Amino acid sequence: MKTAHTILSAAALLILSSCSGVKGLQKPEISMPAAYASELPDDSLTIADMTWWEFYADEPLRKIISRTLENNRDLLKAAARVEQMRQLYGIEKVNLTPEMTGTLSADHETTDYGGKSTKKDPEYDLKVSVGWEVNLWGALSWARRQSGARYLASVEDMRAMRMILVAEVAEAYFRLIALDNELDIVKQTLVTRKESLEQARLRFEGGLTSETVYQQAKVEYASTASLVPNLERQISVARNAITLLMGEYPAEELERSTLYLNETLPAKLPIGIPSTLLKRRPDVRAAEQSLAEAMAGVGLSYADRFPRLRITLSGGLENDELSTFFKSPFTYALGSVTGSILDFGRKKKKYQASIAAYEQARYTYEQSVLQAFNEVNNAIVSYRRVYEAAALKADLRNAASKYVQLAHVQYKGGTLNYIDVLDAQRRYFDAQIGLSNALRDEYLAVVALYKALGGGWKIHHDTENNTGGS
Repeated sequence: MKTAHTILSAAALLILSSCSGVKGLQKPEISMPAAYASELPDDSLTIADMTWWEFYADEPLRKIISRTLENNRDLLKAAARVEQMRQLYGIEKVNLTPEMTGTLSADHETTDYGGKSTKKDPEYDLKVSVGWEVNLWGALSWARRQSGARYLASVEDMRAMRMILVAEVAEAYFRLIALDNELDIVKQTLVTRKESLEQARLRFEGGLTSETVYQQAKVEYASTASLVPNLERQISVARNAITLLMGEYPAEELERSTLYLNETLPAKLPIGIPSTLLKRRPDVRAAEQSLAEAMAGVGLSYADRFPRLRITLSGGLENDELSTFFKSPFTYALGSVTGSILDFGRKKKKYQASIAAYEQARYTYEQSVLQAFNEVNNAIVSYRRVYEAAALKADLRNAASKYVQLAHVQYKGGTLNYIDVLDAQRRYFDAQIGLSNALRDEYLAVVALYKALGGGWKIHHDTENNTGGS
């Protein structure tokens, strides 16, 4: 009994000392600034706390995003990988428990050594074995932690893909409705150009103006009309890009809203504080889990340098006669210690290599944090600048509209040349297109900011609790 107690005490000591393989690892340096380097004030509130269906209020866009999250093949593949990692993690969880195997066999052997006589040697077996590897150096625990971290990383990778897909769909959607808007502007301008062309023709045929004015009107009409085919092509390509993200074949129709030129977005949006990025951004959280996986790899390779203890208990029935088969029980116990006696430093080098792998994962994690912080700052600055640009473009559009009205009045009064009217029309047309593109860029900047903040994806503690270390 004393011997058994000594063995158990020694085993406990070995288990406690198994963490020494990771004690010297350097922790990641992720001290983040208290605020973003931007002109927008930081606040405890943030748009990133809004779910995507709350943030994207456009109903057709909501439907497109929902269909994308249901049918996108890349996302479905990522979900399948998560299930694969979950099942593999389940294997590591049960590796800490004993394994039971059973054997039922019967053989009938005949021998005739030296040609003397034939002998029969039948045997019948019913065996049950229980094997258990003692977690002496924590190898099984580290393997479990490594598999758990790999599983959680796959979960975060899938969430990151979901976040990226939502952003890609929103960006493609706003580009598409901006193209719709541009085509509408072109068609409306064509109506005006056609009216001007008809007036120029009548004035030319009536001898009121020269042919030059008539030809100038024809040039303006043809120039505007030539924009239609290319815009229709771009709209078709943009629509097909969205259906591809949705996991569907190209369609001639796709429900969508209109980009209104008089809409204004908020001048400022709540962005929260930088530390929330570490909790919210799935790509950062995936890098964190990859770091945990690498640390577990160090612990595992360290534990693999030492012998392993396995205990096997067997029992059952064994006899060469069926008549007395159930009267012949047997038991068998085995304890084995296996390990390398001389491996010329192979396992030590493997351990050193795992430390180098951990360092790579640490730098990757630090870089992911820097990248996330940088993306948010860029998104904040971009939103501020495109907001200012949109306001200026709106002023330009209003001024150009007034310019066209005055030019027509002065032309009819004979105080302005027709070339000046055409110039005013061109400026107004360009100002409309410029404002449409500015509003598009404004919406794209909002999408980029929401994505950079890790918007729409909150932490799910239930998954983490299922991967706790032993």
